[in-house]
Amino acid sequence: MDRSLRVLLFALLLGAAGCASLPPGAKPDPRDRFERTNRAIYKFNLAVDHAVLRPTARTYVRVVPQGARTSITNFLTNLTYTTTIINDFLQGHFKDGSSDTARLVVNTLFGLGGLFDVATPSGLDRHDADFGQTLGRWGVHSGPYVMLPFLGPSTVRDSFGLLVDEYTTPRAYISEWYIRWPIFTVDLVDHRAHLLDLDRYIDQSFDPYAFVRNAWLQRREYQVHPDKAESPEDLLQDPGAEDLPPGDAPPAKSPPANAPPSGDAPTTP
Repeated sequence: MDRSLRVLLFALLLGAAGCASLPPGAKPDPRDRFERTNRAIYKFNLAVDHAVLRPTARTYVRVVPQGARTSITNFLTNLTYTTTIINDFLQGHFKDGSSDTARLVVNTLFGLGGLFDVATPSGLDRHDADFGQTLGRWGVHSGPYVMLPFLGPSTVRDSFGLLVDEYTTPRAYISEWYIRWPIFTVDLVDHRAHLLDLDRYIDQSFDPYAFVRNAWLQRREYQVHPDKAESPEDLLQDPGAEDLPPGDAPPAKSPPANAPPSGDAPTTP
């Protein structure tokens, strides 16, 4: 990124941080030590999302056929699957690591570079692992919640993990900008398209920032400690309930026409 652009974005975020405030009656969350700054960055991210990412993702879903979108997702997942394999082994999951290595080879060779998932029907299930998760399973505390510009929710531990993860993927070593940036752009739009079903939960919540924070932290805790944490799906059943000040209750709302039945929820990022 150009230096002048970085300075401009930093100035915008500092300006927003100066006017960020908590909703009336809201109590500080001990997990969110930098809440005022985080809310300012969330506001900035939301403006960028509503202006660019959300409409682009909706157009992508409307224009690109489902089969083509599935192949794109498969290819992008296959391209970064080395991260999962490395962290499988770092977490001591040698069986998963071996299975995921075979999965990468099978999909790359027989799935046309990963465009088609031929490994799953062959019994090679997909796993999910990253370095932030690895640090958590090694006993490293997550640290405070942070909202990253453009990248969204994270923690101090997981922000460091994101940097390490980027350098465990082949795309980090693509020097040609005309290859690297299109891959990055398509990956960003594809990822946002998978989150479109969550928009209605966020939009109808009492405090969207708190809802996103609580849902993300609950999901992340479940990823790191699946045997101890509760499933994050429960939070989607009553959006806004955990965001209200004590003693308040969310106003009654009729469920959206396309809302999932009780017990079902779209897959979170």
